Amino acid sequence: MTDPAKVRRHAERIRELVASVVRSQIKDPRLGMITITDARITADLRDATVFYTVLGDATAQASTAAALESAKGMLRSTVGKALGLRHSPSLTFVLDDVQDQVKQIDDLLAQARHADAEVQRLAAQAKYAGDAQPYRVDDEDDEDDDAATDTSTTDRR
Repeated sequence: MTDPAKVRRHAERIRELVASVVRSQIKDPRLGMITITDARITADLRDATVFYTVLGDATAQASTAAALESAKGMLRSTVGKALGLRHSPSLTFVLDDVQDQVKQIDDLLAQARHADAEVQRLAAQAKYAGDAQPYRVDDEDDEDDDAATDTSTTDRR
């Protein structure tokens, strides 16, 4: 069993290594504005998944994915030598679509704000279906009863 702290350290090291190699050694013109966001490695240290984001549209993302795929062998050998493991972990690159998810969440929040404003507007114009006070309150009868009991107690003295 591998120590989870050791696995996390290796994953962080893989993220740093891949980012530095992509920045300094890969000269592929297809490579766009890329950011390595995260790396995860399995407990047996055999497979690593590297998450990245690309600034640009779908064509920039596709060309960057192709550039990373063609540089995968060089990246794997660099990571294997730097980590000093018996087996170099195989690398899998996954496009991290955080921006798309953030945009979707922002859109959902805007819809919720709009719906809340609509509910508040309708509530401000709402009227009771019946009387404002549906229960019968006999305030006048209670006051008469109180006055009658007060006079009866003063008469006895």
